[in-house]
Formats: sequence, C-alpha cells, structure tokens
Amino acid sequence: MEIKEQVRAFITSNFYVADPSSLEDADSLLDRGVIDSTGVLEVIFFIEDTFGIKVDDSEMLPENLDSIERIANFVSRKKGLA
Repeated sequence: MEIKEQVRAFITSNFYVADPSSLEDADSLLDRGVIDSTGVLEVIFFIEDTFGIKVDDSEMLPENLDSIERIANFVSRKKGLA
C-alpha cells in the first residue's frame, strides 16, 4: 500500500470525515475540521509507529502535517524516498 493510501485510511477511519470521497489529498485537515491539535498528535504517533520514523518537535508544522498529501510527502522525505 502506498504511503498516501495508508495515511488516507488512517485519517478516514480514526477521525470523523462525513464523506471520505470528498476529501481531497491537498485539503487542509485543520481547516476542514477533520483534526484538531490533539488529532495532530495522533497523526504523529501514527507516522512514528507505522513508518518507523521520528517526528522532531521542529517538524510539527502545518507544512508537514496539514493534509494527506503533505503527510505523505513528509514521510517520503524522512524515509529518503523523495
């Protein structure tokens, strides 16, 4: 399973998304109300557990964690795939 697919599956199964098919990869998860600050921490735990990477405090930014696409790109960079 691709990173983006794994992230999407996690987001749509662990957070309330009224219509998962309407959630675009580039949509802001914070602006759409899918996750809040606590949800960001859950996403970080998911990333660390699933992909075996450490998310540093300095990396806990919307640029890395605010959409399915950004999370997948962040994971790819951390794993040296991008």
